[in-house]
Amino acid sequence: MRGLIYICCLLLFVSVNAQQTEMQYLSGKGNDDAVQWDFYCTGGMNANKWTTIGVPSCWELQGFGKYNYGFAKDSVKGKEKGLYKHRFSVPADWRHKKVNIVFEGVMTDAEVKVNGKLAGPVHQGAFYAFRYDISKLLKYGKQNLLEVTVAKHSANKSVNAAEREGDFWIFGGIFRPVWLEALPQLHISSVKINAGADGIFKAVINAAASASEQLKVELFTTGGEKLPGQLHPVLRRPENVFWIQTKVDGIKPWTPETPELYKAVFTLYKNNRPVHSVSQKFGFRTVALRKRDGIYVNGIKVKFKGINRHSFRPETGRTLSYANSVEDVLLIKEMNMNAVRMSHYPPDGHFLDVCDSLGLFVMDELAGWHGHYDTPTGTKLLKEMIAHDMNHPSIVLWSNGNEGGHNVELDSLFTEFDPQQRPVVHPWQLFNGIETQHYRQYNYGIGNYDNGHDIVLPTEFLHGQYDGGHGAGLEDYWDKMWRDPLHAGGFLWDFADQAVVRKDLHDSLDTDKHRGADGIVGPHHEKEGSFYAVKQIWSPVYFERRELTPEFDGKLHIENRYLYTNLDQCSFSWELRRIGFNTTTNKKGMAAAPSLAPGAKGVLDLKLPADWHIYDVLYVTVKDRYHQELFTWSFPVSLPGKKATEIVTTKGEGTVAIDEVDSLYTIRVKDVRMIINKNTGLLVKAENAKGPVLLTNGPRIQEGITNFKNCAYRYEGKNLAITSAFDKKESFNTLRWTIYPSGWIKMEVQYFPMALHTNMLGVNFDYPEREMRSVTYMGNGPYRVWKNRMKGTSFGVWNKQYNNTETGEQWVYPEFKGYYSNFYSGTFKGNDQQFTVATETEDLFLRLFAAAPKTDPWHNYEPLFPEGDISFMQAIPSIGNKTQTSETTGPMGQKNIFYDYEKDPGRALKMVLWFDFSANAPKR
Repeated sequence: MRGLIYICCLLLFVSVNAQQTEMQYLSGKGNDDAVQWDFYCTGGMNANKWTTIGVPSCWELQGFGKYNYGFAKDSVKGKEKGLYKHRFSVPADWRHKKVNIVFEGVMTDAEVKVNGKLAGPVHQGAFYAFRYDISKLLKYGKQNLLEVTVAKHSANKSVNAAEREGDFWIFGGIFRPVWLEALPQLHISSVKINAGADGIFKAVINAAASASEQLKVELFTTGGEKLPGQLHPVLRRPENVFWIQTKVDGIKPWTPETPELYKAVFTLYKNNRPVHSVSQKFGFRTVALRKRDGIYVNGIKVKFKGINRHSFRPETGRTLSYANSVEDVLLIKEMNMNAVRMSHYPPDGHFLDVCDSLGLFVMDELAGWHGHYDTPTGTKLLKEMIAHDMNHPSIVLWSNGNEGGHNVELDSLFTEFDPQQRPVVHPWQLFNGIETQHYRQYNYGIGNYDNGHDIVLPTEFLHGQYDGGHGAGLEDYWDKMWRDPLHAGGFLWDFADQAVVRKDLHDSLDTDKHRGADGIVGPHHEKEGSFYAVKQIWSPVYFERRELTPEFDGKLHIENRYLYTNLDQCSFSWELRRIGFNTTTNKKGMAAAPSLAPGAKGVLDLKLPADWHIYDVLYVTVKDRYHQELFTWSFPVSLPGKKATEIVTTKGEGTVAIDEVDSLYTIRVKDVRMIINKNTGLLVKAENAKGPVLLTNGPRIQEGITNFKNCAYRYEGKNLAITSAFDKKESFNTLRWTIYPSGWIKMEVQYFPMALHTNMLGVNFDYPEREMRSVTYMGNGPYRVWKNRMKGTSFGVWNKQYNNTETGEQWVYPEFKGYYSNFYSGTFKGNDQQFTVATETEDLFLRLFAAAPKTDPWHNYEPLFPEGDISFMQAIPSIGNKTQTSETTGPMGQKNIFYDYEKDPGRALKMVLWFDFSANAPKR
């Protein structure tokens, strides 16, 4: 490409002597380098006195004003204002330049004065960059005074309706950076790029120039290599607008899987001398909406695996840094997501930069939350948003407000202002052929959704609430979304718990109760169990379920769920591990990555060693082309019965003795003394040489009748058996204890639920929670599960120290309390004692205590736990979320079903547990 086309980002190799736009920051660039300004707050904390504040910042998080959540009754009644003063100097040689002052974001009304004179009209609207030409107000080479008066709530009612009355924290302040930009009198004022996946590059350039000027543009890779291409003349248009179009061969399209970026350098010439040069990063990428079909990016129909994200940190509110943006995007991509929605306002520019470079689809949103801007205000702010964001290839959709906050008079302006003509959605509405209804039930749809003809893209679904939502129900939803051609995916609500540091409450974290406790990570990005469930469910490499029977040939059936990437770009490794509580041995290897195109199914041949079956578990790890782990799958090789034989010893030199006094059997073996109620069969007490073990009052049947009756004992060789009587009407549930000379005690239960549909099934024991210190168990972990959130765990040995974490209120993860799947065995340590439990029963759940009962205003989120403290379950409940009961999240959210057929013993549920209460038991 020669003559008129060149591109870049403030590159040093641009045309010689072309002036760059000079920038001088008056504030810091983020929350990690704020600059102190003079400050006066008119209300709330530290009001009515001049002091200093860091800029940028939200003043509440700096100890000023009043904390407001959007639903607070006084949220928009406050007259809270912040008065800022800052003195600065500008170079004398700027005298002949055009100097703008730029604010990237001020909440909410901003009146700006320079040296006592207004810079321009008051700006209304918090999340939009705006600028004033202050060339005539400055004292060049001398000190200048900047004064900014910021009203936390707007004098414009429509701005408050769109921004200040939402379901989120409301802050005040100059919360994004402030800088000066100095431009030559002849300069480029704006660049609008439209670069397609077909290599066609278009740009519209506005310039303050006269008729004798010309423009040149160069295109480069990020590595600095100049792109070849065919020369096209630059077409001049009236009003100093330049237009460029050319075809570039051999380009690599931008996708979230391969975020290829390019650079463009635009240079303005006067009399063949360069006078001004600007640069812009961009990507070759095409977005197309095909109604009744799908949303296509680069010709591929997209499934959005998305999350809603607020700009937020506990200590700094909406004031963020580039490092914060990198952290957020990396965490989102770690969950195997490919998309993020800006809820409910446009983000910092650096967040979009990171989405461009690391790869995320973005839905950018004009602010609105059940209310919207009036048309004149909305038109101005929409123009500011698109001018600030339009060249980012990551943005593939625009959003006009949220949940009724749509000013329909603005819809046509998106098309007018955006050179790429990206589709527009109305979140919560059916608009533009895209059905975005929030929090619809799994089976919802009368003439719409699964029973309609429009593209389905819920912009909010599975509303996280404490430990519900996000991963709970997602497997059912995603299975339907993936297989239905009209489903375009969706956006979970939401990314992080929004807890602010309350300067007025001893720096405690405040989520405004249930309102802000709805993230998949905590306020400091602590990972909840749903984080890993989503990571597995949304993995672009999908493994079919496989039982590792003796006939297993080392081949696993997989599916490529990438949109653009062949699986031969990934790496596959395996590990066979033999695990115990004290020892681990393993064998590792690599597997050849199969060549599978997006959407294809095939086989992963692990080529395992011949002795694979002697190990306990197979792990398969998949990493992407950037060596980031997609997920590690675990496939148990050994069943619980086999591992139990390695732990349990039934033979010993001791004897088992029994005494019968009134209704109690007292059994002694080794150093163990055990008391069983002969009328009920329940464990009354267990103790050893150190004292009571404290596990008591079980096994009690959950959602069934504990009707073990008429227990009798007999010796079977050296073993003592205590067995309840079976009666089809009175005592159809049966219990058998077998005590061995080794000290091990076997419990066998056969039981029936009371109803066809049950929340949970199993047996319960009591144990004082205050005595619990830790549990080391073999099974799936380390995170707890629910019936509708079984993914995201790994089989192994996990040591869990006791904590009292309430998800979304405390953030020590993994939580201790809850259900743990595929339990094989475990050692339970109290303050003074410990005991061990093993099982022969497959698919058993260990239950540890109960989280504090809590709900939401609609009683959808109500976690259920059985009676007692420690339980061994064969069925557990599902969990609801803020907007749905568990039953409406899909088949996995339904209650458990058990067919008993008239208490037929052959169909009874069966459970076998082994107990070791001995003080001298080996540590495990």
